Amino acid sequence: MTTPNKTPPGADPKQLERTGTVREIGSQAVWSLSSCKPGFGVDQLRDDNLETYWQSDGSQPHLVNIQFRRKTTVKTLCIYADYKSDESYTPSKISVRVGNNFHNLQEIRQILKHLLKLSYILFSVLHFFLGNISAGPLVQLLCPCDSWKQLELVEPSGWIHVPLTDNHKKPTRTFMIQIAVLANHQNGRDTHMRQIKIYTPVEESSIGENYIFNKGFVSRIY
Repeated sequence: MTTPNKTPPGADPKQLERTGTVREIGSQAVWSLSSCKPGFGVDQLRDDNLETYWQSDGSQPHLVNIQFRRKTTVKTLCIYADYKSDESYTPSKISVRVGNNFHNLQEIRQILKHLLKLSYILFSVLHFFLGNISAGPLVQLLCPCDSWKQLELVEPSGWIHVPLTDNHKKPTRTFMIQIAVLANHQNGRDTHMRQIKIYTPVEESSIGENYIFNKGFVSRIY
């Protein structure tokens, strides 16, 4: 039986900021959590301190909700996890969802699955006119499979970079991002996340602020 490779750490997000091509916009969103232990909530997720963390206090899935006042361009989501410190609290499976509000969220992978269906339709048309051609390159071009799997983590220790882009590397435009922790290492119940950052391309980084109150969620406004 083979042992899965550990999830390699990504670069420090501050390196992204130093390139001048992206800007962190988490401070311009309204954040809420499905649950949290007192003193381990949104403030700890956003304090730029890798020694603090959000700790959930409820049943799975554990949710982080990030809402913008208007449709916003988002390019990269960065999450810091530390298996060495958090062990069974460390996420092992994460789903990232986008949409206008709580009622129409779609997993990034589901959006790309629709493109996969489209690729097969296009392949059928090309096959009809051109004869025996392979679908493989077309499917990979329109919907690379690695892009729409749920994010599975193996003992992560560092920053995890999640591209919020389509198959053409174009950033997503959305009102809301939801991060759902579906499972933890060692079948742990509650979860830890130490930091979350959201990046937009600099040329489209102008967004407004809003005050939103979500019934049933622990909220914090920056």
